[in-house]
Amino acid sequence: MTLHVSPQLPMRIIRRGLTSHRPLRRGLNTSPASHQNRRPSLAILDDYLNTSAPHFAHIPPSQLQITTFNDTIVPVTDAAQDRLVERLRPFDLISTVRERTAFPGTLLRRLPNLKMLLATGTQFEMFDLAAARELGILVVAAPGLGRGGQLRQSIKKGAFHPTTQHAWALILALARNVAADDAVMKAGGWQSELATNLSGKTLGVVGLGRLGAAVARVAHLAWGMRVVCWSENLTQRRADEMAVSVGLSVDGRVQGGKTFEAVSKEELFRGADVVSLHYVLSNRSRGIVGTRELGQMKPSALLVNTSRGPLIDQEALEDTLEHVRGGGLGIGVEMDVLFFSRRRIWDMLNVS
Repeated sequence: MTLHVSPQLPMRIIRRGLTSHRPLRRGLNTSPASHQNRRPSLAILDDYLNTSAPHFAHIPPSQLQITTFNDTIVPVTDAAQDRLVERLRPFDLISTVRERTAFPGTLLRRLPNLKMLLATGTQFEMFDLAAARELGILVVAAPGLGRGGQLRQSIKKGAFHPTTQHAWALILALARNVAADDAVMKAGGWQSELATNLSGKTLGVVGLGRLGAAVARVAHLAWGMRVVCWSENLTQRRADEMAVSVGLSVDGRVQGGKTFEAVSKEELFRGADVVSLHYVLSNRSRGIVGTRELGQMKPSALLVNTSRGPLIDQEALEDTLEHVRGGGLGIGVEMDVLFFSRRRIWDMLNVS
């Protein structure tokens, strides 16, 4: 079978998902006889906006059988896991939409027909790449192009990136008690908490890459916030370079201070009024925000994660939310499905 790829979806093979020196154990049979007997089948998952069809329209139905699923099965119970397996078992290829459906080894081993996983993105934390390699399942990325409006720019991480906008949407929603006041008023009540004025407050950026710098830039220009930053190898020189990269001067508004101040991890969590996570997820950074860091935060502090869910120790987070009054949590990423299944988390008014 020849898989035709839309030029709008450039693909690259992730070699961690397949060793380069052995054939694909589950490889598609491309002999003429196999084509006569059965068309390869593709499942497109979680396409809740029906955006995938144009990208596959040029492939003749005689060459590839495509089934699109608009809903998402969240495998929080054994029964739900079985439904997901039953849905996916017949397919040779599966294309995901972002990271809504995870593919741990336990799921991959229950899909004997699967030969290829297509990912619409460049992050693979939801895929068990070691299991894919073991099973001979090819993993392919499609970085794609963003929706840049009239500018039509590639969504390189930075000021125009949707994540930058979403991070600030969550920060403002928490600071102004939007979700909490909305819930209270819909229940027949009235405003019961004072909003947080961000002017002059401190933003702590965990991970000062292009996204972190873009979020920090807004804090500096719009609200006059002090910006402190931390990552494992961040130096003040690098923080200065990132300030310049987003059009800011090196020296901040506070006399003798820096626009982006490189500080220790402890200083960031103890001093920040808002903590925004923009760290790359890896084995080293998994759980980088745990009981200690959450305990160091001010009771009134806001924590926003638009990077990767597992950066936060979820048990520690749940315990903190249940026992600390004030502050707030904004989640704009996939967390563990069990975390989302705990209804009491979403009953807390300080969670968005």
